[in-house]
Amino acid sequence: MLSSHRARSGRTPSPVIRITHWIGASSMLVMIGSGWQIYNASPILPFEFPPWITLGGWLGGGIAWHFAAMWVLMAAGVVYVGYGAISGHFRRDLRPVGPRAVGRDVAQALRFRLSHTAGHYNAVQRLLYTGVLIVALLTVASGLSIWKPVQLGWLTWLFGGYDIARRIHFAMMTLIVAFLVIHIVLALLVPQTLFGMIFGRRPPAPAQETVR
Repeated sequence: MLSSHRARSGRTPSPVIRITHWIGASSMLVMIGSGWQIYNASPILPFEFPPWITLGGWLGGGIAWHFAAMWVLMAAGVVYVGYGAISGHFRRDLRPVGPRAVGRDVAQALRFRLSHTAGHYNAVQRLLYTGVLIVALLTVASGLSIWKPVQLGWLTWLFGGYDIARRIHFAMMTLIVAFLVIHIVLALLVPQTLFGMIFGRRPPAPAQETVR
């Protein structure tokens, strides 16, 4: 059992996971910036995003960037989901654990005492990654429903109509932005994980780190 734990601790993300991760992250940043540009053309809330954090310069430019990044993101997502299912990555690393483990790890995270073992996903990570995959699916579905409200009328209807689908799409993108902020902060707090995701190997370090 000890050797099995050590093997898991020494695991680094596979090349497929790393490549699709960075392609997906880059595409998502483009979609967020261009999405904010599209939002500014017809705000649904009483505020607009500053021009310097938007992408596209105008509505047409924002739409062009948004759709270009969308196809890249979808391609990377298909590869990632296919690999995750076939390789056992989802079952092994992202399968949700019981509510007791989630509560314990959330409490430790709130006290900045959540330990992290390289190559092992704790309950908080499993919850966040599983949640963001669900949010991503809702984002894609709601985005398609407002892109093709006539051709995909049944999908727009499922979301409660065009206006509600647009609000759902905006809400899901907001959750993704929040996830990215948390993800980046955690990666900076545990740089060994970031090193492994970039270089495919981890620097010599203790097997376990505690976020404080």
